[in-house]
Formats: sequence, C-alpha cells, structure tokens
Amino acid sequence: MTDQILVLTDAEDVTAGRVAALLASRGAEVLLLDPGVVPHDAQVEMTAGGTGRVRRWLRIGGRDVDLDGLTCVWHRRPTAPVPPSTVADPEVRAHLAGEVKTYLDGVWRALNCRQVPAPRDVIDRADRKPYHLAAAVELGFAVPPTLITADPDRLLEFYDEHDGQIITKPLQRSPRGTAEAPMGRYTEPVSNRDLGYVAALRQSPMIVQAYVPKDVELRVTVVGAAVFAVEIHSQATRHTRYDWRRYDHQNTPMEIHALPGDVAGRCRALVDRLGLSFGAIDLILTPEGDYVFLEINPNGQYDWLELATGLPITAAVADLLLTGPAPAGRTKGPA
Repeated sequence: MTDQILVLTDAEDVTAGRVAALLASRGAEVLLLDPGVVPHDAQVEMTAGGTGRVRRWLRIGGRDVDLDGLTCVWHRRPTAPVPPSTVADPEVRAHLAGEVKTYLDGVWRALNCRQVPAPRDVIDRADRKPYHLAAAVELGFAVPPTLITADPDRLLEFYDEHDGQIITKPLQRSPRGTAEAPMGRYTEPVSNRDLGYVAALRQSPMIVQAYVPKDVELRVTVVGAAVFAVEIHSQATRHTRYDWRRYDHQNTPMEIHALPGDVAGRCRALVDRLGLSFGAIDLILTPEGDYVFLEINPNGQYDWLELATGLPITAAVADLLLTGPAPAGRTKGPA
C-alpha cells in the first residue's frame, strides 16, 4: 500500500519541499496544500448520512483526493483562510475566514490517520506559553523566575526583586504588524526608558523573566524519540545577545551539542506530555553549566540548523511521517 501524506503549509515552504522530495524518493505519494487557497483555488468537501458512511475529499488542480485514504497529515505551517478581495467589509472578511477555518479544522481532526506533530487543537494548546511553561516546571526543567501580569505595580516589584536584570517577551509566537508599524517585541531587557511606559501594561499581559546569563543557547529539535541539539553562539554578536531570532548568521556560530542524557530525556518527556511528536525547544546553557528552559515551538523551523551542522533532521521527519515515532531511547547526534 502506498503511503499518502498531506502536508498543510505555505506554498513557499522550502523546508516542507525538502521533506516531500525525500518522501517521494521513498515511494510515498505527497500532496502539499496551502489551506489559504480554500475554497477559492481548492475545495474540501464532505458527505455524511443517508448512505451510512462519511466521505471527505479534496479537489485541487482537476484532481480528486480521497482524504479518508490518507496515512498521515503533517500540520507543518498552514496559512489562515483568505477571503476574496471582492469582500471589503472587515467584519464580513473575518466571519468568512472563521467559517472556513472552523470547517477545515473539523475535517482534519476527524481523519483516521497519523497527524504530525498532533491534531491542530493539540498543537494550538501546546503552543501557549503559560501551558508549556507549567508542564516544563512539572517535569523538572530549570525555568527562569517568571511573572505573567498586566499589573504595572507587580512588574515594578519584580524589577526591584531582580535588581533590574529582567527581560520581557510577548505571549504570541512572533511580533505582529508590519516593518513600518510593528506590534509586540522580541525578547528584550527592560530599560529605564521602558519603565516610563509601564502603565501601558494594563492593556495586555506580558511575560516577564529574570535575565539568565548565557554561555550558549540551544535549539533542541525532538522528532519522535530522536533528539538533535545545536549550540547557537548568540553572545558572539550584540544583535542576538537577547534573542537569537534577530538572525546574524555570519557572526553567530552554530555547532552540534552533546546534550546530557537526562536533559535529552526531559525534552522527549515534554514533547510527549504536550501530546506532540515533534517540538523545537529553546534552552540556555549558563556559564555554570546549567540547562534552563525557555519555551517550545510545536512546529519550529529546523532547516537552517541542518544546513549549518549536517544533522539528519529532514530524514528523521520523513521517518516520522511514514512510520510514526520510533521506540523511546533513540537519539540522533551526540545527545
């Protein structure tokens, strides 16, 4: 039986394209779908009742795909539904986008096949920072002293408790808005100037943490039971000192990291606790040699790590999509 794998992602996702090519070379049938084109350039349809059975299929490019014949759905980086440009009213656009998303989420959730890293609702839950921070603490990770608040007075107290050595970061995955008018922020230290605007905190809660000194930062990619750890020497350049997502690849060396077995095991346990089969975990290795948990991204990028170090993460993802998680205890690379 030929494996049939549906990859839900942005049409420009190069990383998914690499995995799809590898899967095809192994004999799998792979279809990449950008959910943002539904229902305008692709149709997802369903019938139920009357015949005593349920059928779901995708119609795209003149081709009908039986969704109930899929062996796996990879929720890679699906885009949100986009109403047609002919609909100008923002409230109507929001309603239409919500209808499409609700429908598609229901269809994917009901499919009787593997879902990587998990069904969409499980991914969304795992991505919420208060939720996965609590899980990390319960599993024994070291976590920076953390406050999530919308109370300016409490933030000022926290600032004094840690002698002003604190950082803030948003609750959402990445800053919103545009380059000209950004919303949110990267991880940043709290300056004296910031304290002058502390009253604005009442408008929305924010994550506040004690600053943790860094020797290096680690991106740990868990794929099933395989663990890949990469050192990001973020302190080598001022651009990435507080947040390596301000990429400065030319001046930020990356190397394979030999993760201690207990830390690797804890990373696997966190992914499992959150109901996932994949997760990208950010850690700090302090100058004293302590491993400190920051956060987990259920669908974090990894292609750049593979290109920099040669770790076979793409092959591990392909294995996961074809066969599911390997037995516990398997680790790729020095870990």
